[in-house]
Amino acid sequence: MKDEFKISKTKELMREEIWNTLEKKGFSDSPKPIHGRIPGFKGAENAAALLRNTTEWRISQVIFSSPDSAQIKVREYVLEDGKNLIMATPKLKNGYLLISPRDISGQEKSASTIKGAFKLGKPLQKLPPVDLVVEGSLAVDLSGRRLGKGGGYGDQEIEHLLKENSITSETPIVTTVHEAQIVRKIPREPHDKNINMIVTPQRVLRINRK
Repeated sequence: MKDEFKISKTKELMREEIWNTLEKKGFSDSPKPIHGRIPGFKGAENAAALLRNTTEWRISQVIFSSPDSAQIKVREYVLEDGKNLIMATPKLKNGYLLISPRDISGQEKSASTIKGAFKLGKPLQKLPPVDLVVEGSLAVDLSGRRLGKGGGYGDQEIEHLLKENSITSETPIVTTVHEAQIVRKIPREPHDKNINMIVTPQRVLRINRK
């Protein structure tokens, strides 16, 4: 218990440091304030475009995304490319939504937002097979450890997908972040779930799953 408390405090300090760095250096984007959020970041659209050009994206037909603002353009590209989008609702209060490109022709931009997804999407009772997972992150490290805002929702989303057999250990789990959100090492707790791909506005990093 003592070690878990220590790790938790270390994570809290790291969160504050990342939020402060993004704000002070002008790397953050709306909505603001960013403290307490998975932050939007400058260059998020470029990161989404890089992800869109990967093989992992091209061969995917069903893509899962967190509802974070930093991934809005990712979700818009999913729908523009004719792929099915599964979006987690904020804090998982309403489970998951399925947005089908067949149902929203011309409304891809609206459907990529939380408000639009609730209007145009359909509630899911059971998660289907998913080809690619996109999570928002506050920070990541090069071993695949991910730091969220502290609610544990990203870890829960990945856990749900695994339990439903919607994904396997081979499924790409990617996050789009600013370069300043890549840190040396994030402390790990038992419930933490790793990612295996990082996309910034400048580059694509694939993480050795072994």
